[in-house]
Amino acid sequence: MMSKLKNLKKAKKKLTSWLNKNFKMYETVIIGAGIAGCTAAIYAARKKMNFLFISKIFGGQFFEAGEVLNYPGIVKTTGIDFSNVLKRQLEFNNVELTEGLEVKSIEKIKNGFKILTNKEEYTAKTVIIATGSHPKRLNVKGEAEFLHKGLTYCAVCDGPFFSGMDIAIIGGGSSALEAVDFTKNIAKKIYVINKNKEFEAHEYLIEKTKALDNVEIISEADTIEVFGDKFVQGLKFVKNGEVNTLSVRGIIVEIGRSPNTDFVKDFVELDERNHIKIDSQCRTSVPGVFAAGDCASGQEFQLVIAAGQGCLALLKAVRYLTRLREL
Repeated sequence: MMSKLKNLKKAKKKLTSWLNKNFKMYETVIIGAGIAGCTAAIYAARKKMNFLFISKIFGGQFFEAGEVLNYPGIVKTTGIDFSNVLKRQLEFNNVELTEGLEVKSIEKIKNGFKILTNKEEYTAKTVIIATGSHPKRLNVKGEAEFLHKGLTYCAVCDGPFFSGMDIAIIGGGSSALEAVDFTKNIAKKIYVINKNKEFEAHEYLIEKTKALDNVEIISEADTIEVFGDKFVQGLKFVKNGEVNTLSVRGIIVEIGRSPNTDFVKDFVELDERNHIKIDSQCRTSVPGVFAAGDCASGQEFQLVIAAGQGCLALLKAVRYLTRLREL
């Protein structure tokens, strides 16, 4: 009996998927489940819209954040705690996220758009792109070889593995110094390798970093190699024209991020850094397509800005739909 019930449920799921694919056009499809996408989805749910919320995985840059001290209404939290609250908020608003879907392309069709993913094909009258960004690579010898073998791009995810070890954090922005703050009580010694003379980070992070006894700052240093055996044993960097070797067991790379926009590079207009160009209303170069968060141009890469843009993109998509109905 249980086996028959399971088979019926599977058959129903397949039929629903087929019907949605062939006959259902959503009012909007929201792509990406970072804070911008989640905000758009919450507003879509509150407006009782017929929408689809899809992403490869849940989470964005907020999931990788250490301490979060500048989000209005929340005095102090962490990226992990923040993500848990956001999950509960999605559940409270009956927002369903379909994970495991990677969008391959978006095409203009009659009365809307076709969104092709790695599994299914969907149609919608509007699209909100909130695919975020991914960490930039050093592109040096040994980097790819030692990924997840002592080298990481996420201090929150992998920092605890470096307990009692000497580590290097590469970068000079806020994300690098947030990594320092997260690992300050985990690692034995932290070397901060910054290719520039000064940090380009929030002042409070710079002050906190410089005040730590177990942190050594190496400025104007360019990392050229990661080396080791089965796991990371150290790195090489150039400073004042000389090659230096640093013995560390862990390396955290925090040198910025690149937008996840390859799938729309031939569909919407991008800026010189491959962010999707948007205007003040989150509209892209294609009417009916909106973008928000770290994948969009003009971003200062702050959680509160991404959330605001997610809200704005959804509201402007609603206005766009209203105008379509009036035609």
